[in-house]
Formats: sequence, C-alpha cells, structure tokens
Amino acid sequence: MPTSSERTNALTLHWLVCGAMLLLLLGYNIICFVWADDVRINLPESQRIMIRTLLYVIAISLFPLTNLMRHILLRLNQTMPGEKTAEQRYLVTVIVTQSMIGVVSLFGLLMFMLGDDINTLYIFTLMGAVGIYLHKPKQTEFQSVVYALTHKND
Repeated sequence: MPTSSERTNALTLHWLVCGAMLLLLLGYNIICFVWADDVRINLPESQRIMIRTLLYVIAISLFPLTNLMRHILLRLNQTMPGEKTAEQRYLVTVIVTQSMIGVVSLFGLLMFMLGDDINTLYIFTLMGAVGIYLHKPKQTEFQSVVYALTHKND
C-alpha cells in the first residue's frame, strides 16, 4: 500500500502541467504589457465586437464541455484495459482538461492583438485562471482511478 507521500509524489507531474499553464498566462500577459504597440493590429471596433462575442460564447461553452470531458476521461481511466499506470492515465486527463481551458485564456491574447482593451485580456485571463483552478489535479479523483485499477479483476 503506497504511503501518503508516495501518493502526493505521484501527482507532481500533474501539478507541473498546471504550473506550466499558469506560466503561460503570466507570460503572454507580460508580453502584452511590454510590447503592447508591437503586437496589436487594431481592427475596427465593429469587427472586434463580433469576434469578441463569438469568443465569449465559445469560452462559456468550453467550461461545461471541459467538465463533461473530465468526467468521461476519469471514467475511461477507471475502466479501459491496458498496461498504463494510474498516474499515466490521470496525467492524460489533466493535460486534456488544462489544454481545453488554456484555449479560453488565449482568447484574451487574441483579442488584445486584434486591438481590444486590456480589460478583455484581464477577463479571459481570469477565466483561464479559474478554469486551471477548477480542473487542477485532485487526490480523490486520482485515488478513484488507482482503486479501480487495483480492484479491476476482483
């Protein structure tokens, strides 16, 4: 039976994925502040409004879709045959969900590059940060995968 520290160490790579996503958020926000004039295209307001509205709809839709995808992937982690360990299976779940939410945060960068205000960058960045927090690795989910794999043949 693994000890508590071994179970915590099993999720280290999973937490590094979340850290990389947060560094991505920080990185492109710094780029937008330092090189704001160099990265902006300045599309007309009417075009930006249409694009921004579409991106908001996509972002709002991605949150429940990501939650559904996480639920499906967790269930597949528990039931799919194969030789992958619980850590490997759960890592795929974390990477997929973090990537889906990472798209939301990149919408802010896109809109800033198209000429939108810094507020839009903030809104999408905060939505991405909330998504990273909501879809962080969870010990209980990981333990459910471990339990299902160890009791698969019972």
